[in-house]
Amino acid sequence: MNFNPTRDWVVLPLPVKTKTDSGILLSEQAANSLKSNILEVVAAGPECKSVAKGDMVYVHPETTGVIITIDEGSFVMVNEFMLLGVIKK
Repeated sequence: MNFNPTRDWVVLPLPVKTKTDSGILLSEQAANSLKSNILEVVAAGPECKSVAKGDMVYVHPETTGVIITIDEGSFVMVNEFMLLGVIKK
């Protein structure tokens, strides 16, 4: 990835979901919120103390973040404090 977050920002893949499994269309706000509870950290800022690139983290499904688009695709950025925990292997 050609992007390094600053401070305690964490980059996660952006789960793209425009409708529910039952077919209900989601509003733009709902579509922009995280829909997967477990995501792999794509990049972590230098001040992150609990997570690093490659960690699997638990995120509340209604957490929202800053959506960024770079060459590799679209991602969501959240502050480290928004993560609920790291899943140990």
